[in-house]
Amino acid sequence: MSIIIIEILTAAVLMLIVGCFVGFYVRKAIHEKELDQARDTADGILASANKEAANLKKEKILEAQAEVLNNRQKVEDEIKDRRKELSKQENRLLQREETLDRKDSLIEQKEAQLAKREESLDQQQNQLTAKDQEAEKLIAKRKDELYQVAQLTQAEARDMILDNLNNELTHERAQLIQDSDEKVKNSADKYAKKMIVEAIQRSAADTVSETTVSVINLPNDEMKGRIIGREGRNIRSFEALTGIDLIIDDTPEVVVLSGFDPIRREIAKRTLEKLIEDGRIHPARIEEMVDKARKEVNDEIYQAGESALIELGIHNMHPELIKILGRLKYRTSYGQNVLDHSIEVAKVTSALAAELGLDEKLAVRAGLLHDIGKAVDHEIEGTHVEIGVELAKKYHEPEIVVNAIASHHGDVEPISLISVLVSAADSISSARPGARSESLENYIRRLEKLEEIANSYDGVKTSYAIQAGREIRIMVEPDEISDDQMVILARDIKNQIETELEYPGNIKVTLIREKRTVEVAK
Repeated sequence: MSIIIIEILTAAVLMLIVGCFVGFYVRKAIHEKELDQARDTADGILASANKEAANLKKEKILEAQAEVLNNRQKVEDEIKDRRKELSKQENRLLQREETLDRKDSLIEQKEAQLAKREESLDQQQNQLTAKDQEAEKLIAKRKDELYQVAQLTQAEARDMILDNLNNELTHERAQLIQDSDEKVKNSADKYAKKMIVEAIQRSAADTVSETTVSVINLPNDEMKGRIIGREGRNIRSFEALTGIDLIIDDTPEVVVLSGFDPIRREIAKRTLEKLIEDGRIHPARIEEMVDKARKEVNDEIYQAGESALIELGIHNMHPELIKILGRLKYRTSYGQNVLDHSIEVAKVTSALAAELGLDEKLAVRAGLLHDIGKAVDHEIEGTHVEIGVELAKKYHEPEIVVNAIASHHGDVEPISLISVLVSAADSISSARPGARSESLENYIRRLEKLEEIANSYDGVKTSYAIQAGREIRIMVEPDEISDDQMVILARDIKNQIETELEYPGNIKVTLIREKRTVEVAK
């Protein structure tokens, strides 16, 4: 049994050894076959790569050759263009040289002509000099002969000639003025509209508000102490909240509110009146009443602006401009309420525009807004004209309205008849009797200045300012001032008054020349 097993094992070992040798040779054959296949594949790839490289090399060579040819063609074209440009430049240079040659020849010809002309002028100058000398000799000889014939000295003859010449010139100037006036009168039909507008124009002066205080009546003097409060806390709170000075002095049962802003002053006045009526005066109550009064005044301001627009039939105005217009209710100028004045100017402008066939709606709008700058001139730097122009532009008012505002005091030239009408209506409204008040000192000063201007001229005997300064009557010396000289003197005095004085309306200048001869029969 063991022998059989041994034999079996021996046979198995032999089979294993044989299998190993067989497997080795089989794997070796397979490996060699795969190696041959790999070599064939590598040779194919290498051959393909060499072929592609050769093709790529040929393509690159062809591309390079084509690029070289292209560049050569470009260079040749550029050379041709440059040659053409150079040829053109050479032609232009040749033409310029020819032109310069022609100019040189012309200049030489002109120089020759100028030289001849200078010689001719020198000859003429010498001839004129000789003639001047001869004329001076003749004039001197004639003067000597005239002096001998007239038996006058040179100074006396000169004075006589100058006096005669002055009289002739004075007569001519007066005649020219009268002729000019006659021409204007004769052409009145042709220039009717323009003459009407210019005839009603008035000069106007800038005005400022003279009313800066408001007086409040008290029920008794005890109220002054309550208004002041403990250690002055009430009055300090009132002044801080309103921006208005509260003046309490020895005047019985009266306190004064002082401030340049009329809106603030009105708010302070209403606040104090409500506090006095209520009787409870302390900082918290003052603040409450100030807010209430401010709201009331703002509401009234807007209502005043709307009422003005409704009264005049104006539409489509910016709400902020309406509010600013309403502020004019609390603005005065020489005692004249500016809102009432603006409404009056609007109505007068509209009436004048209707007579002349102009746009009434535009005219009434320009008249109403002509003094809009006065509503805020104490808050914004600048004149009321400049401020009004800025406001009108800001809220997109028509160009004619802007120009009417800018030109109604003559600061700029009017661009339309409506602008001239606004200026005229402004003067009409402010110059009518009772429209404005001015201080006695200013009134007397204006009258004295009028008489001083008139008396400063030679030949004026005396002068009198009459009709509240609206007319100046001047008596002249009849032996020194002729009728022709009176026309010129009146014009000179009128011009000086317009230059040196500011006044509402017109001032009439009247000259009177009277010569009397009196004999007494005995």
